[in-house]
This record gives sequence, structure tokens and C-alpha cells, in this order.
Amino acid sequence: MASQVNVLGIGNAIVDVLARVDDAFLAEIGADKRSMTLIDEERAVEVYERMGPAVEMSGGSVANTIAGLAGLGGRAAFIGRVADDQLGRIFIHDLQSLGASIRLPPFNGGAPTARSHILITPDGQRTMQTYLGACAELGVQDVNERTMGDPEVVLLEGYAWDIPEGPALASEAMKVAERNGSVVALSLSDALCVDRHRDAYLDALTRHAGMVFGNESEMMALFDAATFEEAVERTSDHDALFVMTRTEKGCVVAQGSEIIVQDAYPVDEVVDATGAGDAHTAAFLHQLAIGGSLKEGAVFASRCATAVISQVGGRLDQHALANLPDP
Repeated sequence: MASQVNVLGIGNAIVDVLARVDDAFLAEIGADKRSMTLIDEERAVEVYERMGPAVEMSGGSVANTIAGLAGLGGRAAFIGRVADDQLGRIFIHDLQSLGASIRLPPFNGGAPTARSHILITPDGQRTMQTYLGACAELGVQDVNERTMGDPEVVLLEGYAWDIPEGPALASEAMKVAERNGSVVALSLSDALCVDRHRDAYLDALTRHAGMVFGNESEMMALFDAATFEEAVERTSDHDALFVMTRTEKGCVVAQGSEIIVQDAYPVDEVVDATGAGDAHTAAFLHQLAIGGSLKEGAVFASRCATAVISQVGGRLDQHALANLPDP
């Protein structure tokens, strides 16, 4: 019998608060352009009050991928913690409205729901000020046979290793996934995160992971490689499938001796780079779920990523799908 869920994501449940700003605004709040800075609740309130009009939607790297997969018609589910507050209800409603299954209810008595203030400058670059809040309270008790089920793929967010129970949670999730016949996939999150947890990621890759998703710098960090070409060569030491994005250079898909190089599609203007990698992952996984080849996955993923960077926000929605570049 076919699995009920194509992909179950486990990661940070964050509400993205997206606003257009100029470089002067970044200077005023002391934010380095293109950085991701963790902030406390007081700072989160301060930044929000100083921002102009904003759009709020469910976010977090793996949550964005799950939203994208559901938007494409895939069967998707998510495990992450939100509080029973306004932003928590926004997060849950947003994913459920797309058809994704939410496996944990909102919680009372803890920290407020996480939010990431995504500040988009006129050149389409994003600067993030992130308050982790409730998502950092995700724990080992939240991943078990009941909450996970038997999805085809379990996608773990690299940032999960940063939260207090993250390493233990990831270990338990991978064990449950393997018992239930699910493929373990690892999303690397960012290069600094890889630097912090390289040994743990390599252990997960050696013992559990059947897929790895990351960008050029993340893959180089994972293998401590001086060049991207060296990182690609190192993938052949493992049985896993690697999907590696390279912004305007497209992507490379590698599994064993098979290497697929896919050019990026041209774009008139980069409006917002938010979530391009997450959309790429969603589209690739969707193609695999419907029986597509690795090449078909690379082509469709690249088309979807191009559509996403041509709009505000990382959502792979009907507007984005209507504006896919021709294959």
C-alpha cells in the first residue's frame, strides 16, 4: 500500500514577517546586510514596531519546503512547535490551507511563536532577524511512531541541531524513520550551521541519510572542501543522493557516479531571494514522488526556484506556478 505522506518535515516552525526596506533601515537597526541574526523577544518587538507594512506567512526552511510540496499537490506533513497565540494560529492555518498535515497542536505555557523578520532590500537580498521562541522547545517527546507515521521521506532541518534537544531529537527521528521504511533526508540550512555540527551531519550521512539538500557553500563546508568541484567529488564516497544549488549557476545532482548539471533559468529581476532553496527542494522531492527521474527533478526544481525569486516571499504558490519559465 502506498504511503499516505510523501514527505514529513521536522524543523523550526517560524512565521516569516516580510517587509521591504532600504539599506539605511538596516544601518539604523544595526543589521549586517544578508545576515541571519538570532534575537531575543524584546528585540523582536522593537524591530517589528520599526518596520513598515509587512506580509506574514508560515516559514522556517523545512516548513517552507513542506508548504511548497503541498502547493504542488504533494502529500505533506510537518512537525514543529508553535504557541497558542496569534502567530501560531497563522502558522497552522497557513500550512493546513495548503493541505499539509500539522502533527503537533499549539502549546500553552511556553515561549511565544517564533518569527523571522525578513528585511528585503531593493536588490532582492534578504536580511533576517530571527526570534526562535517556541520552536526551540521542540523535543524528543515530539517525534515518535504516532506523530511521524510512515512517510516516504523524512526531511530533517539542519537548524534543528541548534535547539537544546536537537541532536537527541534528530537521532530519534532517524531511528523511527528507518524502522518505518522512510528515507532520511537532511537539509543543511546554512554554512555556519554546518560548521557548528559537521561531525554530527557526517555521522548522520554515514549511518542514516539517503538524501542531502544544500547550496554550494553548505556542501563545501560539509566536506571541508576548498572548491565546489572537490565537494562534488567527495559525494561519490557516499550512497546518498545529493542535490546542490549554485544560485545563478544552476544546480548539480549527484548520486554515486551519476552527476547531472542543470543550468539556471534566466530571470529578468531578482525580487526576493527568500526561500529559493526551499522551493527547489520541494519541487525536486515532488518530482521524485510522482516517479520523475533525477534529471526531471533538476529541471523542475530549477524552474520553480526561478519563479520564486521573481516575487516577494518564498511561497511556491499558484502565482509562482503560473509564471514558471519554459523548460
